[in-house]
Amino acid sequence: MIWFLLRRLGFALFTLLVVVLLTYWIFFALSPDPAAQICGQNCTPDRIAQIRTTLELDRPFFPRFFEFAGGIFAGRTIGSGPTAVYCSAPCLGYSFQSGQNVTDMIVSRLPVTLSLAIGSLVLWVIAGTIGGVISAVFRGSWWDKAAMTAALAGIALPNYFVALLLQYVIVVKLQWLPFPLNDPSISDPQSWFFSYLLPWIVLALMYSATFARLTRANMVDTLGENYIRTARAKGLPERLVIGKHALRPALTPLVTIVGLDFAMLLGGALITESVFGLQGVGKLARDAIGTNDQPVIMGVTLLAATAVVLMNIVVDLLYAVLDPRVRVAAR
Repeated sequence: MIWFLLRRLGFALFTLLVVVLLTYWIFFALSPDPAAQICGQNCTPDRIAQIRTTLELDRPFFPRFFEFAGGIFAGRTIGSGPTAVYCSAPCLGYSFQSGQNVTDMIVSRLPVTLSLAIGSLVLWVIAGTIGGVISAVFRGSWWDKAAMTAALAGIALPNYFVALLLQYVIVVKLQWLPFPLNDPSISDPQSWFFSYLLPWIVLALMYSATFARLTRANMVDTLGENYIRTARAKGLPERLVIGKHALRPALTPLVTIVGLDFAMLLGGALITESVFGLQGVGKLARDAIGTNDQPVIMGVTLLAATAVVLMNIVVDLLYAVLDPRVRVAAR
């Protein structure tokens, strides 16, 4: 198991290095000149050249890349002479627009995004599992048809439409819930919970719809296996057959989907954060795209890629815990 974990960590590190290289190449080699973007339309060529020198954009690509990659792990000094600034690890550079440290900008927005991602994860796993299991057990019934119709609607309806509709009905008209706050503090857990409940519901509707359909499909296949018929023939209670013998193997393949969806949310739920005015990582990326603030966009991109790679490792470890065959193969 230790060697399995070490192999996965080594592969994850290599993947992250490739992602950093490709991301840096796309943003700083293929994108328009950042100096011209910062300077504006009425900028002189001399001013653009000065900005390029200040940002070290006039240096060769690979020396700049290796310095950038090293800064992520060990920090680096940006600039030279009296204008030099030390950027501590993990250094993602400084915003072209505000001059702020990109890492600090992302870290300050992470609590909001984490609150949004974790809460919606709990809701969609519970709702998707219950809906999928009941639909599979009562396959062909009115409940199965109603649940799958609702799941199809949850997949088909645009996220922003659901967010705006629920916000208007529940917050503005009925006033059942307060408008979401940007403060993720848990000093008042009740206010925090009700403040984030509506964004959680909006995200959970979309993800739980997909999760419920996949859970139903896996449960239907599992309930047709011979060992399920044997368990029933032995007289085991139906709740034990469903909960212990059918649900666990049916949910094991879905661990990957949950891990990847959660990792993507850590990169920011852009639409949901924008609709509800939440100052999370997704809103930060949206604002940076609007101003072509390349260091910030790249920082959020690397955050999302890192989350996906790390969650893949977590998923592999969960597979080893849930499935004995994986533990044997990992030795």
